[in-house]
Amino acid sequence: MVFKAATFHGMELYLENEQARRSALESAVANALAVAGGIDASDVTVIAAGQEIRLHGSVATYQEVKRATAVAESIPGVRLVRNRIAVG
Repeated sequence: MVFKAATFHGMELYLENEQARRSALESAVANALAVAGGIDASDVTVIAAGQEIRLHGSVATYQEVKRATAVAESIPGVRLVRNRIAVG
């Protein structure tokens, strides 16, 4: 029996691995925001696109916006944080 590398039309399969990585990164950031002091992240959504994290939603103060960015940046694997969190 001969085993060949898994390919799809000659291209290496990577979609499932990429989705798993994004999901793990989203979970890591969301969990860190949930337990971080100084921020109520219950209305914050985390979306990963590669190693970029996008934060959406709202918090009560501008300090919480800054805190959310700092927490997201501290997670291993995050290269860039785009913060679209509104105050109010």
